[in-house]
Amino acid sequence: MFGSPQRGVNAYAKVGLETGIAAASPHKLIVMLYDGAILALITATNHMKAGNIEGKGKAISHAIQIIDNGLRASLDRDMGGDIARNLDALYEYMSARLLSANLQNQVEMLDEVRGLLTDLRDTWKQIEDDTGAPVANRKQ
Repeated sequence: MFGSPQRGVNAYAKVGLETGIAAASPHKLIVMLYDGAILALITATNHMKAGNIEGKGKAISHAIQIIDNGLRASLDRDMGGDIARNLDALYEYMSARLLSANLQNQVEMLDEVRGLLTDLRDTWKQIEDDTGAPVANRKQ
């Protein structure tokens, strides 16, 4: 009558995520994109090690979508100058490595991209001060 308990948990988690997205600053949204891509790569690694080809492919595709349609699409190449151009090239490299990892079934390539994303995420997170306000929004 009410469905499975897992279905209820999934619905609750989706509402929590949607609420978090609606309330998040643009800065926080970028951190969430990094987190999502990292989680997708952890999932892909687990599927790859377990021999689950379909799960691996879906998780890698999800990570590529986050990188290309989220992180890369959010770059302001005009205002961002060299930093935006360098990030664009790095995101393009990551997507290419993930395609290769999927085709060659190479966990090491997934780990490489996950490490790059983690470093970028940690750096982006440090931009915020203790109050959670992005550095650019702090009053001098």
